[in-house]
Formats: sequence, C-alpha cells, structure tokens
Amino acid sequence: ASAGARDDGAGRGAPRRPRWSDPGTALSRSLGVPAIFAIAAAAIGSSLYFSLGVVAANALDLTPFAYLAAGAFFVVTVMTYVEGSSLHPERGGAATFARYAFDELWSFVAGWAILLDYLIVIAIGALAISHYLAAFWPELGRPGTEVLVAAVALVIVVRANVRGLSATRLRGVLRLQLVNGVLLLAVIVVGALVAGAPRATAAPAVASMPLWTDFVFAAIVASVAMTGIEAASGLAGEVRPRARELRRVVMVVAATALVLFLGVSIVALAVTGSGAALGGGYLEAPVLGIVAGFEPPALAQGFGYAVGAFAAIILFVGINTGMLGLSRLVYSLATNRQIPLAVGRLHERFGTPSVAIAGAGAIALVLVGTTDLEFLAGLFAFGAMLAFAIAHISVIRMRFREPEARRAYRVPLSVGVGGAQVPLPAVVGAVTAIAGWIGVIALSEGARIAGIAWMAAGVALYVVYRRRQGRTLRMRETVEPEELQEDGSIAYGSILVPVFGRALDDDIVGTAGRLASEEGEPGEAGPMIEALFVFEIPMALPLDAEVPEERLAAARRALARAKEVGEEYHGVEVATATTRARSAGTAIVEEARRRGVEAIVVAAEEPTRIRGGALLGGRPGARQRFVGEITREVIERSPCRVIVTAPPAEEPGPTET
Repeated sequence: ASAGARDDGAGRGAPRRPRWSDPGTALSRSLGVPAIFAIAAAAIGSSLYFSLGVVAANALDLTPFAYLAAGAFFVVTVMTYVEGSSLHPERGGAATFARYAFDELWSFVAGWAILLDYLIVIAIGALAISHYLAAFWPELGRPGTEVLVAAVALVIVVRANVRGLSATRLRGVLRLQLVNGVLLLAVIVVGALVAGAPRATAAPAVASMPLWTDFVFAAIVASVAMTGIEAASGLAGEVRPRARELRRVVMVVAATALVLFLGVSIVALAVTGSGAALGGGYLEAPVLGIVAGFEPPALAQGFGYAVGAFAAIILFVGINTGMLGLSRLVYSLATNRQIPLAVGRLHERFGTPSVAIAGAGAIALVLVGTTDLEFLAGLFAFGAMLAFAIAHISVIRMRFREPEARRAYRVPLSVGVGGAQVPLPAVVGAVTAIAGWIGVIALSEGARIAGIAWMAAGVALYVVYRRRQGRTLRMRETVEPEELQEDGSIAYGSILVPVFGRALDDDIVGTAGRLASEEGEPGEAGPMIEALFVFEIPMALPLDAEVPEERLAAARRALARAKEVGEEYHGVEVATATTRARSAGTAIVEEARRRGVEAIVVAAEEPTRIRGGALLGGRPGARQRFVGEITREVIERSPCRVIVTAPPAEEPGPTET
C-alpha cells in the first residue's frame, strides 16, 4: 500500500474517500472575479442585439434617453446585488436576499419572478439568432424558419447545460465578450463617422417624440441586461471576491453597460434617421439595421457579415449563461423546499438539475412559438421589476436586521435612520422598480394577464407543496444535497483506472475495487476494473515509435500490481491494457468513451508543503487547484462520472539531512 494508507485487515491500504467531480467547484478560484464579469457582460452584450429594436419602436427618437434611464437603474441594481451577495454568498440572488430579510414566502416570490425572466431572455435570444444569420441567407429570418433555428439552438443549450458548465467554458465566454465589446465599439465609432458628429448629437424632432407611456415601457424593457446580474450573483458562494475586487466589478460592469447602451443607441438614431425605422424592418435584428446604413455599400456589407456572425454567437452564449443562471436558481429553490424535489433532481452522471433544464428548454420553445417580441418583452419587464424591487427592499431591510454583519461591499451614500445606515441608491432602485412594475401592469395587457397568471400559479404550487409536506409557509426548510440525486444506486459495472507506476496507484485501484465490489450479484458476471497504462509519445517521434524496454517493464509492473490489488476485492475482475497517445488525459477520455465504462477513478496531486510547490518550503496547506493537468482534462471532458481520490494532506514533520 502507499505511504499513509490505513490497513483494512485484508493486507491492503483502505482507499481514500473519493471526491466527486463537480463543475461548480472548478469555478471557485480557477477563474474568480472574471467569471462574474463574463456572465454579466454576456447579458449586456446579448441584450443589445435583441432589445434595441423593441426599445426604439416605443421610445422613437428618445431611445438614448430610455437606455440612459435603464443604465442608471442598472448601476444602482448592480450595487444592491453586490452588497447582498457579499453579505450572504449563496445561490439564489434576489431569492436569497429576501430569505434573510423577510421569509421563505417572499424568497419564493422573488425566485419565481426571476425564473420567468430567465425563460423570457432564453426565448428572445433564441428567436433573434436566425434574424442575424439572415445576413448570410435571408430565408433564415422567415416565419417558421426562425422557430426551427431557435429550436436547434435550444436543444444544443439544454444538452450543454445538462453536461455542466466548466471553468474552461467560462474563460471562453469572457474572451468572446471582450471581442464583442470591441466589435460594438467599432460599430459606434464607424457609425459616428458615417453619420457625422452634428447629426449624431442632433436634438430629436417633435414629430418623433413618443407618448410618455411608450417611453416608460421602452425604458423598462431596456433593463433586460440585468438578468446577468442575477446569474452572476449565483457564483458568489464559490468566487468570494475581496472588497477591492467587488468595487472593481461594480465600476467595470456599470461603465460597460452605460458606454454600450448610450453609444449604440445614439449611433442607431444617427445612422437610421429615426427610432421608428430601426423598430420596423429590423425589429428582431436592430444592430444589422445600424450597419446596413453605413456608406459605402462595401463597408455596410462587411460589417453586416461580421455583426451577423458574431451576434448569433453572442446570443447563443447569452442564452447559455441564462440557462446556467436558471439551473442554479432551480437548484436553490429545490434545496430550500420551495418547489418539489423532483423538479430540482440532479442528473445521475453529470450532477446538474437536468429535469429543470429540459423543462425550461421546452417552455422557452413554446414562448418562441409566439414570435411576439412586444409581448415577451412586456412579460420580462413584469417579472424583472417585481424581483428587483424585492432585491432592493431586502438589502435595505438587512441594514436593520444585520447592521453589524461583515459586508465585503456596501452600497455608498447611506443616511442614518433608526440606528441603521440606509443606502440611498437602493431606495431609489426600489422606488423605480415598484413604479416600473405598476407601469407594466397598466400599460401591457398581455404581460398583465400572463404575468399575474404565472405568479398566481407559482404561489399556489408553493402553498400546496409546503402544506402537503406538513411544513410552514414562512420558515426555512432545507434538504441535504443527496436527496436531489437520482433515485437508485449508482452502478459501477465497469470502471476505468489509469495507472502510472506511482505509490498512489494502490489508492486509486483500491477505491475502484471497493466501489465495484458493491455491485456484484450472485449468478451475474462480476464487475470489471479496466486498468490502463498510457505511453505518452513525444511529438518528436511517430506515434508508433518503439517504446524503451524500461518503460515497458514499468508498465507491466504497474498493471500487475493493479490486478493484484483490484482482485483482492470480492467478485472483482481486473483487465489490463496499454495505449499510446500524445496526451494521457486525452487517451483516458477516449478509452472511457470507446469502452463505455460507468466511471473513471483518478488521483489528485500529492500534497505539498505550500500552496504551489514544496521546493520553496513554507507553510503547509492544500493547493487551491488540487488536481493536475491530466486529472483536470479528464474531469472536464469525461463522458462518464469521474471519482477523484485525494491523498491525505498531513503536516510534514522535520526531516534529517
């Protein structure tokens, strides 16, 4: 047995307790604050591509002022969410704030309203994709075809989110948002040059002034980007940024929103001549309408292709991150017994709320089928204003309930009231959100009917579920995460175990043997451990190059030892094999897929004296990234469950020299 292993009475070291791979844990420190910015920026970027047309159709030549109002509300709402998330860093966003400020019923109301917004944003984003791709083939924007393209996008998004979003994918989201920002800035600059500065800053004509009711509706719809704040706040429990980092997030996100909102809307009016023109033929693809007015035509065509392609990508990323936020919210609601556990049930292999994700995709497809952007935008505004009002009021109330609690970030500009510091921006945000919600109810009949029906159905579901469970409506009731696992035991009929001739091999094989031995039944074929040794061939040599004899001997010893340890477990058979590859991680994943195994057992890195390497000495402690490159690649690309065995992080004693 390897050093530090405990003997289990059978002459072998007891296997370490396995660590289950979880895509969420990979986000905690490997990406950090950029993860928050990536998700918020994804919402900002994608919202401009589909909301500008609806806003311009209602606000007309006052479109920039509608976005200015939305941008100001965006800033105060970011502040509120950052303070709330720093005080209670849990999944759930507004629902979590309401839980600590009020009770479970108000928490559910906020969460259910945000759930509606996620569904609407996913549906609108999916609907808009085909209209931007029409820059390459106009038929893609036709009725019927747009629904088909949206359905394909939703299927891909559902599949990707069921499999789980890794830190690597979020890095890709961040890079895409940076490129998208550059593209939108290019549209702003070129548009200003094409239109000319005087025209870009000209005052709106009286004939193009909207009704005040239409302007209010447009300003509310322009706030669609704020769903990104809700999704990003769900990472608070994993990222846990410092106060300075949080202040930087607030400033960068707020500045990004204001610059893009105002810049694109001003240039849109300057190039197209009026908001009515933009909200007409280009309602579903407004940014294409902007670049179509560029001169000369070759410039317009080039920008059209660039915007069409990149907008489709950004919209796809936007609905993907929206689904990420939705799945995390549903998981939070389920673990707090606010919705039936079956809705939040986790996938057996991937550990994601697959039922909720698939259901959300189906509902979004139904919403896409309406093809009515005005209705969908109004329904979004209904849920958003209600949830944001609860979020602002909750943060204000927590200033009274938890005045001394540590907050990594505090909303500035507070005044003393009743022994507590009341944040004025949150007060402004709460009043604005309440007024906006009342405005939507008064101005949009479709949103009023559908929104109230959605909330009434949700509250009825909550009350019936809680009563049937014999639980109160207002007290917090949580469940253990294990209760959300798929029913039935996990089968490990075949397990792939990569071995490398190291001391930890015994621990890995022992873990696999223990899991496999639990599956054996009398009269059935025994469970199988498939021990694999990978010969990594350097790029300087052909893949079929001769392997040195000493490496072959090492492989034979490692596989023989794996067979010896594994077959000590009752009913377990061990098969051995070798393979050649450029990358061990890639080879392990490909072999797992080819063999159709139920699980892969791999090892974490051995503990070091400091976080980052033992050669320099220093204080003990586990590394923040406890897995090596091979293990990380297996976790992120594996077609099956991955079990990571970790060596003990023991305090190293003094050594003699």
